[in-house]
Amino acid sequence: MGVKGKLIASIEVKCGGNLIHDTLHSNTHHIPNISPSKVNHFQIHGDGKEKFAKEVIESIDPRNKSITWKVIEGDVLDLYDSFKVITTSEHEWTTLIFVYEKKNEDTPESLALFGVWINVTKEIDGHLLKK
Repeated sequence: MGVKGKLIASIEVKCGGNLIHDTLHSNTHHIPNISPSKVNHFQIHGDGKEKFAKEVIESIDPRNKSITWKVIEGDVLDLYDSFKVITTSEHEWTTLIFVYEKKNEDTPESLALFGVWINVTKEIDGHLLKK
């Protein structure tokens, strides 16, 4: 069994957490246009190398504005036995949580990918403020 890890960040969003949740829930097709340097057809780019992650929505809680994605294919699973991304949004905050199990103790924390998700969230916020 691998080493479990968890990363958590709360990001202030001036457009409001509800708009971020709506974008992540039902308007994900707009994300490549909002953040083209990081997301292209849901292929995430980070550290100068193209990365691929195929995710499925595992659960949605509309009342708590929470979405859980499970990675089912891609580069992420070369390093991790399991990988989930959870977002919750409320008022002026979006919380991003990575929950994963490393293949071994030498596997690095997923800080680069975490940074990409944080930046994409900020870019979504900036895009929605322009509307």
